This record gives sequence, structure tokens and C-alpha cells, in this order.
Amino acid sequence: MTLTLLPDPSLPLVDLHRHLEGSMRLETILALGQEHGIALPADDLEGLRPHVQATAPQPGLMAFISKLDLSVQVLADLEACQRIAYECVEDANHEGIDYVEVRFSPRYMAASHGLQPADVVAAVVAGVQAASRDLSIRAALIGILSRTYGLDACWEEVAALAAHAEDIRALDIAGDEAAWPAERFAAHFRKARDMGWRITAHAGEAAGASSIWAALQRLGATRIGHGLRAIEDPALMHYLAEQQIGIEISLTSNLQISAVPDYASHPITTYADRGLCVTLNTDDPAVSRITLPHEYQVAAPAAGLTHDQLRQVQRNGLTAAFLSAPERAELIADKRQQMLSQS
Repeated sequence: MTLTLLPDPSLPLVDLHRHLEGSMRLETILALGQEHGIALPADDLEGLRPHVQATAPQPGLMAFISKLDLSVQVLADLEACQRIAYECVEDANHEGIDYVEVRFSPRYMAASHGLQPADVVAAVVAGVQAASRDLSIRAALIGILSRTYGLDACWEEVAALAAHAEDIRALDIAGDEAAWPAERFAAHFRKARDMGWRITAHAGEAAGASSIWAALQRLGATRIGHGLRAIEDPALMHYLAEQQIGIEISLTSNLQISAVPDYASHPITTYADRGLCVTLNTDDPAVSRITLPHEYQVAAPAAGLTHDQLRQVQRNGLTAAFLSAPERAELIADKRQQMLSQS
């Protein structure tokens, strides 16, 4: 029997967890470094690669993030921020993605060269909107609070994002999850919900199941980034399945931060078996050197997902996307029209 291709070309393909800072092309990092006279650890692509890409599993989350720390050092001006935003959506389009949610931390991007976070937001918005317009791919933006900078800095990020509130779809929190628990940022997320933003949160990646509960109960999250350690709490597993909380899984990234020793040890198959709303995403595709089709065709089968489960995962992505009902219907209709025009 011949199975249909995965991802299923008859369904919209979505990526709900893609970091802008982790999507920077190796060539662009090198070019921007040279353009702005920024010292990099190598002056050629192959020499630079191990410093900004995970060529081997890292000893933990923060070691993985250090790859991004070097990449963002080349964001010397707003033109560079706009460029990488455009290229991020362009690369998603090349992967066959129909809808992408790009998340970014304006303070993280601004910090190396003293840029204003609100200006960074404007540049990212301009880049994403231009690419979406030029390439006919739908894209939305998710702002990130970098908790590692502390409470006051995260208020600055809220203000920077709020200056362009109509262009931001949702708010996320990322960074050192273990040292900066979610509940400390409850007021930031209350403000975000008051502005009408949806909420997702990195949780259960570098801390336990209690971190996921805090994201749900204190931040108001309706989606969870990674959520690997939900499996430690049966009550949480039941809640996630019952409420159909979107779980943004990124298999290769989880392997590369050493959260799991191999694909087969990942809890995604257990999540799928128990009816959780599992989605499949790239996280930091340039750092991980992967695409979303790779996650469907290589990583997910290695993790034990069946063909039918993967089709459900693809449908889950559409269900969990931060889209209005009319936007979702339009995305589905456009995909059907695309299939008809190709037949």
C-alpha cells in the first residue's frame, strides 16, 4: 500500500513555534557581521557553523540559547532586523508552509547594539508583512518576554510590543524557565490579555509539570511551548487533553537541548495516544538545521508516530493556530483552491 505524502499536501501546513532569532541564515549572519565590522569567531561559513548551529546535542537549554546569543550580535541596525524577518517568512514559504507564527523578543534583538525595542518591533513587523505580501504566505507575530532579563525589562518589552499592538497576535515567555518561574510574570500577562492578545508560554522544557500549571493558571496560556514534562503529572495530562490545550512540540530541538536522549524517548507518542492537541513545529530551524517537512518525514516517524497520528497532528496545528474562525476558513479554502489548480 502506498501512503500519501507527509505532511499531507491536501491540508494547510502550519508552524506555530518558530523563533525569529533562531531562523537567521548562516549566510546572513556572516554577511551582517562583515557589513558592520562585528568580530565573529570565523570568517567563513563552515568555520562559523559550529558556533551558531547545533552540530551536536547541547548539555542543556541555556547552552543551546548561547548559539542564538552569538547570532543576534550582528543585528546592528533596524535594517538588519527587517531583513531577517523577511528571510524568516521567505524560508517558511520555501518549506511549503501555508501559515507561520513567528515569535521574537524585541529586547533580546535590541540589546547588543542599543537599539530601541519598539523600533525593533516596527522593523520586524515591516519585514514579516512585506514577505507575506510578496510571497502570498500568511504570517502572524508573537511577542516574547525574555524572563532572563527580569521583571522590569519584561515590562519594557510589553510596552514595546504594545506600541504596535494591532500587529501582535499573542504573547509568549521564554528564557531561563527554571530560574524565573512563570508566576512572577502574572501581571505582565494580565496586561497582555487586557489588550486582547492570545497567550502561549514556554513551559515544561527546563522545569517540571508545575511550570506548565503556572503557565495555564497564572498566565492564562491556551497553548504550551514544548510541555515535555507534562507526562510527570497524570492530572495535568488529563487537563491538557480535556481542554485541548495546544502543545507546541519541536522534536529535533528537544533532542538537541538534551531534554530527551533520542527521538524514540520523546513523550509525543504518549501525548498523541492520550488525545492531547499535539502540534509539530521547528522552534529554531536555522540553529537546528532542519525544516518542518524534516520534522514530519524524519523526526516524527523516528519518535514513533504513525501515519494517521501525523495527519491528526497536522490538523491539530490548524485547530491550535491563533487564527479567527474566518481566517481559518479562508486558509483551508485557499489550500483547496491551490490543490485544484495543481491537479
